[in-house]
Amino acid sequence: VQLVESGGGLVQPGGSLRLSCAASGFTFSSYHMSWVRQAPGKGPEWVSAITNGGGYTSYADSVKGRFTISRDNAKNTLYLQMSSLKPEDTAQYYCARDAYGLGRPGAYWGQGTQVAVSS
Repeated sequence: VQLVESGGGLVQPGGSLRLSCAASGFTFSSYHMSWVRQAPGKGPEWVSAITNGGGYTSYADSVKGRFTISRDNAKNTLYLQMSSLKPEDTAQYYCARDAYGLGRPGAYWGQGTQVAVSS
């Protein structure tokens, strides 16, 4: 199993970024997937999840209405479109394969991509 995130960077408050997660080594379309973030000095925070077919999504209250999760099973890729970014969104963002139900990641996480929101 391999999960490789990309798309992070430095953005001003109010800006947008799209994160991608390329999956390999397993049948991507069979698994629910999640995004999790970890800010400096804090524990992991679950951000969003999507069912294996993409028909249902779920979000943390802190990002609801600003972030959109999606997936392309033909490309084995998970996405997180982030808009109206705030400084408190600054974190390392990880994609993870759910193992215990939607929004409950198991042991497989990517290496993360850094998002910094600052003026």
